[in-house]
Parts: sequence; C-alpha cells; structure tokens
Amino acid sequence: MTETLLKNADLILTMDESRQELSKADILVRDGQIARIGRGLDTQGDVHDVSGCVVTPGLVNTHHHLYQTLTRAVPGGQDALLFGWLQTLYPIWSRFGPEEMFTSAQIGLAELALSGCTLSSDHLYLYPNGARLEDTIAAASELGMRFHPTRGAMSIGESDGGLPPDHLVEKEAAILDDMVRVVDAFHDPSEGSMCRVGLAPCSPFSVSRDLMRDAALLARDKGVMLHTHLAENDEDIAYSQAQFGCRPGQYAEELGWTGPDVWHAHCVKLDGAEIDLFSRSETGVAHCPCSNCRLGSGIAPVRAMRDAGVKVGLGADGSASNDNGNLMLEARQAMLLQRVANGADAMSAREALEIATRGGADVLGRPDCGRLMPGKRADIAVWDTRGIESAGSWDPAALLLAGPMSVKHLFVEGRQIVRDGHITTIDLPRVIERQNTLARALQA
Repeated sequence: MTETLLKNADLILTMDESRQELSKADILVRDGQIARIGRGLDTQGDVHDVSGCVVTPGLVNTHHHLYQTLTRAVPGGQDALLFGWLQTLYPIWSRFGPEEMFTSAQIGLAELALSGCTLSSDHLYLYPNGARLEDTIAAASELGMRFHPTRGAMSIGESDGGLPPDHLVEKEAAILDDMVRVVDAFHDPSEGSMCRVGLAPCSPFSVSRDLMRDAALLARDKGVMLHTHLAENDEDIAYSQAQFGCRPGQYAEELGWTGPDVWHAHCVKLDGAEIDLFSRSETGVAHCPCSNCRLGSGIAPVRAMRDAGVKVGLGADGSASNDNGNLMLEARQAMLLQRVANGADAMSAREALEIATRGGADVLGRPDCGRLMPGKRADIAVWDTRGIESAGSWDPAALLLAGPMSVKHLFVEGRQIVRDGHITTIDLPRVIERQNTLARALQA
C-alpha cells in the first residue's frame, strides 16, 4: 500500500456533486485513488505541505493533435483559414515518421502537464513513413500521463475531391483493420485505466460516408468511443450542404455519430436544432477556443450548449492551429469568449474551470476522473497562489481571473509527474533539444 498526503491546502476545489470548496484541508491518496478529504489527516507515507496553494482536479484535454508540436508558427499557415492552412501543412506532415510522432507527443503532453493537465485525448489521423498510434502511446506512458489516443484516418485524397494529398490517405479496409489492431492491443476499459483507445475518422471532408458508418459500427462492437471534427467553420458547413445535402449534425446522426459514446471537436457552427440533438443524445463537444480564434472560425455557442445540457469539455487542439498547449489558457479563453458573445455574466471563472476538469472527464466517459472525491482517481493539480499572478487577489478560487497558469505540483494516479514546476519523469531539456533538431530538419 502506497500513501501520499497533500496537507494544509488553502483551498480545495473538489468539483464533486455539490461543488464543495474546502479551506485549510488535506487530501489522502492511497494506491492511485483518493482515500479521504478533510482536516487533520495523517499518514505514514509521503507528505507534501501545500500551504499557500489551491488544489483542483487535474485538467482534462478532450482534443489535440500532438504531432503538430513540430510545426508551430509555420509561416505559410500563420494567417490562413482552415482549408488553406491544411493545404500548407500536409506536405510537411507527410515527411514525419515514428520518431517525429514520439518526440512531438512527449513535448505536447509535457506542455499540457505543466498547465495542470492529467488526462489528454489525441487525434492522430495520418501515418506516414511507418508511423503508428503506439508511437504516441509510448510517449504518454513514459511521461506518466493518462491518455485517450484515437486512431484517426483520412481516405479521400485530392484526386477524389478531398483536401489531403493522395499519398497521405489510406485504403479504408486497411484503416479498419488497424483500428481493430490498436483497440485489441492497447485499449483498457477498466476503471482507473491509463490508456483507452477511440476511433476517429478525421472529418466528413476527408473520409467517405461508408468509413464513417463502418467506424461507428466497429466502435460499438468493441465498446470504444468515437471522435471527429464537426461544424468547425463556415467552409465546413458549406461543404456539408454541397456534398451531403444537409447540415453536419444531421449527417452525423444519419451515420450513427451521436450518443454518449461520441464527442465532436469544435462545433463552432452548430445551430439550435443541432444543439438540441446533442443534448437529447448525450453527445459530447470538445471546445477549442484558442484554435477557433487562431483560424478565425468563430465563437462556439458554449453558453447555449451548457444551458441545453450538452456535455462540453476543453481542447487545446493541435499546436499548428494554436501554437500553445496550455489548458489553463484555454479555460480562460473559453470564459472570455462567452462573455464577449453573451455579456460579462455569461460564464464565471468557476464554471470555466469546471468545464476544464469535470466537464472534460464526462465528455471522455471518465467519471472516475475530473473530480476530487473518495474513490476517484488521484489526478491532482496544485497551484501556488503566493506568486505575482495572484498577488492582491481576493478570491483564490478564481484562478482563471487572477492565478497561476502553470502548475506547481501535478499527480497522475497518485504519482508525482511535476514537482515545483518541473517534469520529473523524463529529461525534458533533452527532449526539447531533439524536438528542435527534428523541426530544423523539416525546414531544410
């Protein structure tokens, strides 16, 4: 039995059923789970004094393309809209291989961890030069992050009217075969799982109707979740209406892509009927505010979604369409955008933090994560509020208004992977050096 005690927290934001906030309290962790929360707790194990800190559940990232950390701020894509941005980057991504996938995933996950993230999904939809999904799974395992990778795919190339170049797409039979392989090899459905695998055809404009339907059938047969991009911008809506004769929500519903085992990225352009559909069907949404701003896609109707009962989590999205991987900044941006769209009282700092923790866990089907309660997983973020960012703050719980954007300590399954703002599990300077070497080679 292994125990760890976090003692003397100024404030614990539990995100439990009643959203309790406990002052001057402790958290006892035992064998990867939260054993007790209260005052005056004791242990024979390790003790961490977290005086002066706010403690929250670990943040949950519901949408990312980790491989893109190798293509931040590419000049040709800096000011492009979505489709033009993709066409700029596809030729670069086609030069990736297993090492690029592994290293970029480690950088992206480490960056997320330093922003308080303990559980991240990833949407890997291209596999050039022998790259495989397990390249990213190995990166997450070495770092110690809880991971939900998705086996993405593209099957419609330029010659068939799609966006990606033909050499980046795969045959649909091969895609389905590899989906079976990775689920059988790496998906762990158990409570407390460190790795669950989802199926994720890239988007309605890069795969066929048949593959969307077949992936849904396969996912339900295997008991795994489904993920794709949907209704990201005006171009996306126009494409759906021109090619399918309907809006994206209707297309998704017709192909079996709604339900509690489905989450869609972006959903910036969902209309009222689609929001109602997602609410009725318990379909989740990964809201990616910084990426939506970066690509000029618009402001997702998150207030309307939340009011309708739609499950909403946050996504950093790929670092080529965000250039940053800080999930606290995503939460702050989500809050600010809803205020821009709907007024200063449209979203509080507490609600945005709830979306970033409990909300994301619910989107990914992980009620064992995203809240600090006895019996839940010990995924815990510790925020030091004694620094300059919080100086003068009257409300330490309002981290997204006046608080640190980087974590002091981070625990995943009770294991400390960030200590005093530094990654403990990998040699991060060496990985950064390798990442920069790979990036320079891609520019050559």
